[in-house]
Amino acid sequence: MATGIKDKVAIIGMGCSRFGERWDVGSEQLVSEAFCEALADAGIEHRQIEAAWLGSALDSVNVGNSAIPLSTTLRLQGIPVSRVENMCATGTEALRGAAYAVASGAVDIALAVGVEKLKDTGYGGLPVPTKGTLNDLWVPYCSAPAGFAQLAAGYRARYGVSREDLKRALAHVSWKSHQNGTKSPKAHLRKAVPMETILNAPMIAEPLGVFDCCGVSDGSAVAIVTTPQIARALGKQDLVTIKALQLSTSSGRESGMGEWDGSYVVNTRNAARAAYREAGITDPRGQLSQIEVHDCFSITELVTMEDLGVSEDGRAVFDVLDGKFDADGALPCQIDGGLKCFGHPVGASGLRMVYEHYLQLLGRAGERQLKNPTLGLSHNLGGVPYNGVAAISIVGLM
Repeated sequence: MATGIKDKVAIIGMGCSRFGERWDVGSEQLVSEAFCEALADAGIEHRQIEAAWLGSALDSVNVGNSAIPLSTTLRLQGIPVSRVENMCATGTEALRGAAYAVASGAVDIALAVGVEKLKDTGYGGLPVPTKGTLNDLWVPYCSAPAGFAQLAAGYRARYGVSREDLKRALAHVSWKSHQNGTKSPKAHLRKAVPMETILNAPMIAEPLGVFDCCGVSDGSAVAIVTTPQIARALGKQDLVTIKALQLSTSSGRESGMGEWDGSYVVNTRNAARAAYREAGITDPRGQLSQIEVHDCFSITELVTMEDLGVSEDGRAVFDVLDGKFDADGALPCQIDGGLKCFGHPVGASGLRMVYEHYLQLLGRAGERQLKNPTLGLSHNLGGVPYNGVAAISIVGLM
């Protein structure tokens, strides 16, 4: 029976570029910015990296359809380098590839890179899907805000939440991220926004207003992983290890069957159960120190609290309004500003989330440092609630 990879892989170095509208650089410079930080942090030589994974979901112009751009950018001569993509879970996929290689004993030290250069595409959000693909069997052609607005409608219908309570909770989600983003020097958006401004913003897709939607960014994040034994031999004292890495992908059942009411995300619940089992977590509300979730829209973050089991079903609205997930709350969420404010370069977001946990666990988060964190959970959601992929990574001190 599979035992998972809990504590079989240690993160010995991480780096993250500044996120934002990086018109002055290309993907290569973004990767180099994050890699140089990670390599210095790891305290190893470039030649010690034995395999690498490049995650990039949408940047076909700059990255192309192979891993060669990563090999040439970082001069990874003669080692296996693979490119992966899985929508918004792409960064986590890169980490999963590197972690599994180390856990299996295939290599001693591996590199995971996530990067995206999206501001040059000309789109304000994500590019429009291309017709004629297999994915068309299950994805209707609607905008991302429209797809996630349906999640809000399903949630309200199931739990009888008033529009006013839901709207105030959604505004609090966004307000919290903007407050936290001011303390993140590498964040895309670093300006606090008043609650009234959020509540009165123009509507995009009922009930989602302008401030309920995250934009996209340019950016890169990097992780270097090895075994705990090698990490100790390298002189690492406080080890951050991977406790779980799990993914769940749609089969079309959500939109093809009548059992799903649209009020939650099936894949997130599946991935969370598997991750908790792998990590040995029995009480996520009590055991987790911090969470980073895929707040592509404020409703996504709110519903994810229930999908992760840190709020009772139907109670996330009130937990949010009570400040449970604020920086000084019982379980801080998006302490660095999340996708909403730190930014969302799709291929890098999963690794950026782990980067925040890594900093917090090692006491390096500066002004936003939490008190004695021990376990951090990251959540990515690619696609739409009725057809997508959810990824969960859990890291903590060994």
